[in-house]
Amino acid sequence: MGESATIDGNAGIREPKAAPAYLAGLNPAQRHAVEYGGAGEHGSGVFDPPLLIIAGAGSGKTNTLAHRVAHLIVSGADPRRMMLLTFSRRAATEMQRRVERITAKVLGPAAGAMTDALAWSGTFHAIGARLLREYATDLGIDVDFTIHDREDSADLMNLVRHDLGFSKTVKRFPTKHTCLSIYSRAVNATSPLGEVLGTFFPWCAEWESELQSLFAAYVATKQKQNVLDYDDLLLYWAHMMMEPALAGQLSDRFDHVMVDEYQDTNRLQSSILLNFKPTGQGLTVVGDDAQSIYSFRAATVRNILDFPAHFSPPAALITLEQNYRSTQPILAAANAVIDLASERFTKNLWSNRASGDLPALVSVADDNAQAGYVADCVLANREAGLRLKAQAVLFRTSSHSATLEVELTRRNIPFVKFGGLKFLESAHIKDLLALLRWSQNLRDRVAGFRVAQLLPGFGPGMAAKLLDAIEGGARPIRGLNAFRPPTAAAEHWIDFCATIKALHLGKAGWPADLDLASRWYVPLMQHRFDDAPQREGDIAQLAQIASSYPTRERFLTELTLDPPDATSDQAGPPLLDEDYLILSTIHSAKGQEWDSVFVLNAVDGCIPSDLGVGTTAEIDEERRLLYVAMTRAKDQLHLMLPQRFYVHGQRSMGDRHIYAQRTRFIPNALTHHFQSRSWPAAQANASLRRPISPLDVRGKLRGMWG
Repeated sequence: MGESATIDGNAGIREPKAAPAYLAGLNPAQRHAVEYGGAGEHGSGVFDPPLLIIAGAGSGKTNTLAHRVAHLIVSGADPRRMMLLTFSRRAATEMQRRVERITAKVLGPAAGAMTDALAWSGTFHAIGARLLREYATDLGIDVDFTIHDREDSADLMNLVRHDLGFSKTVKRFPTKHTCLSIYSRAVNATSPLGEVLGTFFPWCAEWESELQSLFAAYVATKQKQNVLDYDDLLLYWAHMMMEPALAGQLSDRFDHVMVDEYQDTNRLQSSILLNFKPTGQGLTVVGDDAQSIYSFRAATVRNILDFPAHFSPPAALITLEQNYRSTQPILAAANAVIDLASERFTKNLWSNRASGDLPALVSVADDNAQAGYVADCVLANREAGLRLKAQAVLFRTSSHSATLEVELTRRNIPFVKFGGLKFLESAHIKDLLALLRWSQNLRDRVAGFRVAQLLPGFGPGMAAKLLDAIEGGARPIRGLNAFRPPTAAAEHWIDFCATIKALHLGKAGWPADLDLASRWYVPLMQHRFDDAPQREGDIAQLAQIASSYPTRERFLTELTLDPPDATSDQAGPPLLDEDYLILSTIHSAKGQEWDSVFVLNAVDGCIPSDLGVGTTAEIDEERRLLYVAMTRAKDQLHLMLPQRFYVHGQRSMGDRHIYAQRTRFIPNALTHHFQSRSWPAAQANASLRRPISPLDVRGKLRGMWG
């Protein structure tokens, strides 16, 4: 296959013809990726062989993929026959905006209609949910199924766990969250339970037979209650693609399937994709193996490394190496770090942004000195005209920023820590969504259990009796009508039943259903939360979001799968300043960029974590984590090297200070890519301490009682 050659940067690309105006801003490798194939009828590229685009950090990945989608549309491809799978709903929305802007240069006002027709764009889970509703009859499921978020799934797992007697075992049985994690890992990694336990949960291996029974009962309970969890959205889709008739029908509906962030997919998602397009025709995947850092979610770097070999001839490989984000010294250091990985696609990021400043390796005494250095630099940058928002502090785990947060608060430096609560983790939003879910599917026991207990006089026992009454009848509404509530709830009961019935029948329509649910819930919320007015702001935001969805089903599905941030549960102190410093875990920072970046604790024991140094694969992922952190920086990069740092409860060894050396990922052979410095303030503080004669404190204490 002539197109199957690897394209690295500008190497191997023939001098292109003059680019159309809408492609003029692309570099040669990007343009090659955008125009690849296109041999199908009417220029639609229906017969395009599979393509893998390895897009290095900051290389314009999103821009390239958006131009490829736009180019296909401009060339005659039908956007209704295109599927775009992205990492998040927001990424899909941004992609559509870019596609519209690009196509408008050629199609003018018609671009909006063509982009609106690009309806099949979203996450694997969201697209899976849509397909399951459409093919529900073929799959033997009720089209009115509801979707549980992780917390609801854990609650249902706990109910089943209790019913089977596993909450009363003599020896400690895994918690509901651990059980759900084991189940989810086995499903998404398509691995036997014993293998998952032995590799990731060895402390639970003795419970294998009990867990097998628990998961079987959990699946049966979900089916009885007509609910699906996150994993079911992929699992049902995967089984759908194993049925040749359904797989063929679905494959014929889509000429082009494009997948973003392919390095973050798991084995179940890969199986869906490869059964969806087994020949690879019309299939494009984009990603970067060097940024595969989500194995804790069962993502595997093998998906992207092995992608070309799944097809015969192998998929074409195009590499984007020109970086538009960072200075060349930062890229040289990052390249050197990732070059030591055991297996990867070869690429060498480069930039036209020259600089005389090397990234810094900053040695400090301890956590306090580290926090002091960062705070000093952040303030100095601010005085030099760099906004706080243009600066970020990254860390391996959330607890690593504790000392820094105290120092920032002491110095009155406002900050926001990424990882705050989402809508679905806020009690008031969970209440309202549970009301909508339960009224749609009255057999959803977890949602009903939560809603019932909003009523005065309804504890767990009374809520269970109500749900039993509803389940016991042929028609759930009749069970609700016949139930006799406790006296404390009598005042609210008639209004409650009327609201449930109206929502169940959908009389108001959408999004009026949400307004109806809110009118019932908000008065109860006033008595439940001290900050009810602020929480009402979240409900107003929820109503605004709801207005953009055509149906309640789409709203509940997509909000459950990709919730926005909640205003009443921000991480970090209240924002009294419009400018604030960014604190973030490295995982949460992926895809972001800042002018100045500080990476805390770039030492062995943190990067790599002492929990992630068992296998070569684990070491390589930790190396990729450092690479991702380094490539977030545009102009300044500081890797902090405390000689000792405080850890909390790591490996169940209690709180302690540990001494550490520079991360093994920057051996001596690579230090020429960095400038080494020690923070003077740390040395000055140390010099203030003068030797003193030993104090006889023990004698003084004895004297207190003698």
